[in-house]
Formats: sequence, C-alpha cells, structure tokens
Amino acid sequence: MSTHAEFLTMHDMILMARRNMDQDNWDYVCGAAESETSLRRNRMALDSLAFRPRVCRDVSEIDLSTDFFGHKLRMPVLMAPMGSLHRFSPKGSLDVDDASEEFGTVNFLSTVTEPGLEEVAENTPHPKSFQIYVRGDNNWIKDLAQRIVKANYHSVTLTVDSAFYGNRERLNPSQLALRRVPARDWQKKITWDTVKMVQDAIGDRPFIIKGIMTAEDASLAVEHGVDAIYISNHGGRQLDHVLGNIQTLPEIVAAVDGKAKVIIDGGFTRGTDIVKALAMGASYVAIGRLQAWALGAGASAGLVKCLELLEQEITTTLGLLGVTSLDQLGPEYITEAMPVRLPHEHSAFPHLGPNPIG
Repeated sequence: MSTHAEFLTMHDMILMARRNMDQDNWDYVCGAAESETSLRRNRMALDSLAFRPRVCRDVSEIDLSTDFFGHKLRMPVLMAPMGSLHRFSPKGSLDVDDASEEFGTVNFLSTVTEPGLEEVAENTPHPKSFQIYVRGDNNWIKDLAQRIVKANYHSVTLTVDSAFYGNRERLNPSQLALRRVPARDWQKKITWDTVKMVQDAIGDRPFIIKGIMTAEDASLAVEHGVDAIYISNHGGRQLDHVLGNIQTLPEIVAAVDGKAKVIIDGGFTRGTDIVKALAMGASYVAIGRLQAWALGAGASAGLVKCLELLEQEITTTLGLLGVTSLDQLGPEYITEAMPVRLPHEHSAFPHLGPNPIG
C-alpha cells in the first residue's frame, strides 16, 4: 500500500484538486457538451440503481483481482485515456503511468497528452494500452501503428465517437483553442475499413474500440473481431442528450454475448458505481475525471491514494453484498430505484455542500 496519504477521503481529494487547479483547467476537466445533459445522465443512471444484498455469508476473505488479456490486475479498474494530462500534474502522463505500475492496473495513453508514446513506453515495464485519435490519412495511421508496435504497447484502442468536436460551452481559453484543431477533421473519415486497417497494422495485440453506445455497433465490432468493446459517451463531452452509459450496458453485454470483453466509463467515481457495472456484465470500469481530480490533488501519489480508496470502497461493497469474488456478481444484486439527489459531476460527494463546486 502507498505511504502517500495526502487526503483521507474522496471528498478531501476533490477539495484539494479544486484548490490546486485554476478555473481554466477545472472547467476543462469538469465540463461537457452543450447543456451537459449527457454528463448528468451518466450520474443519474448510476444513482437510479440500488443493491439487493445477501447476508449470512462468510465474507472474511475478498478477492478483487482479475485478468486483462494475460495481465493480472489488482482490481478491475483501468485508467481511461485522457488528453492534456500534463495540465493537471507535474509529469502528466508519466504520473499516471507511475501510479498504474505502483498500484497494479493498466493505463490507456491518449494520442493527445504529454509526454507521448515513446517516453511513456520507456518509463515503466508494466503493460499499457495506446489510444488512437486519428489525426491524419491512412499512411499517418500506419506510421503511428508501427511506432506503437515498436514501443511494445500491450494493446491498442481506437476512439470512434469523435467525428466532430463536441460543442463545449464552458468558454475558457483551453476550450476555445481546442475548437480549432484542423487535424481533427480526419476523424470524420473513420469507417469499419479503418478498424480493419488498424487491426492489420498492430498484429496480434488486443484491439479495443472506444465510443460504442448501442447494441448495433457492438454487434458490428464483434463481427470485426474486436477484442474489447469500450462503452463511452466521452464523459458527456461529445454528443449531448445520449443515455447514461450504464443504461446502455445491458443491451451491449447481450449483443457481445461473451465474444469480447466489455469496458465502461462515464461518471464512475465511487466503489459502489464500479460494483454496479460489474454486476451488470462489465469486465472492467475505467475512470476519467476521477483520475484527473486525483492528479490535481496529488500527482502520482494522489492517484495511487485514489485507487486505494476505491479499492476499500469496492471491498466493503462486495462484503456487504455477501460476495467474495468478482465472478459471484450478477444482475440479481441490482434493482431499479429512485435517485435521491440531482445529478452533477460531483453529486457522488454530498459532503462538499449542497451546490456543485464551480
């Protein structure tokens, strides 16, 4: 376990991150597209599920470990790919990589963060996934794939939900600058042929497709031999007014039918959130904003501490459900319920006060 205890609770972490981050970076992390309805639905969907616990079971020993394509994880929580990590902590993506190795998980390195592909690959030996934003033509993609293979990334993730840049209206310098990235136009040309081309270019590495929100696209991904379906609405930062991600999980799990792993992100900030997704069929949960807040609160050590707190929460939740390992979870532990508070990006942290932190 880490000896770095800069905060004792998730609430402390959020407050520390807010103190350390200026308004521009805070809005970049916390904001979403247009009315931010998709962001709030992610949270509302999680809050609209309740547990059905079982009792009188021996839960003195609980095992959270799982496997990620041959690599053992301490728990089924991954570091979602995030752009501009260098804005939140001194070493940017290296801080995430260091924390991932120390804790025992897999980090997804975004094309648009710093340091980049080769430097992160050389930083630690633990497996990591490289996430591709398409920023050029087919030759550009093939050249990038060659670099990924040469750097020996464990797996490759292609993001497919960003044909247009979401209309994010927390108007600050960063958001305004990000609207003017001409290379992003190449993402409008992504098709299933692009998927096949990337698969061919990376060889036998696990291939993950990120940005799936429907059973129809999940089925097509399985037909194309994708190894993992990554359910994501980009944290509500792309298309507004979509469903909360966990609402789409049952239909996608059914469509995949065990033929691929299922990863999900979107509003997951507490251990209870993660257990809900696992019970409904997700293989892994990825954290995005929570990762950024942890980095803002304490860089690499802050992220390790955040993961330790999540581990404690997941362990407690499983024990109180009467479950001792992940394979015992199932939809019988979940039921629908009325949420008790209005959703926003910090509504899982009620002790911050009655209003969102601005």
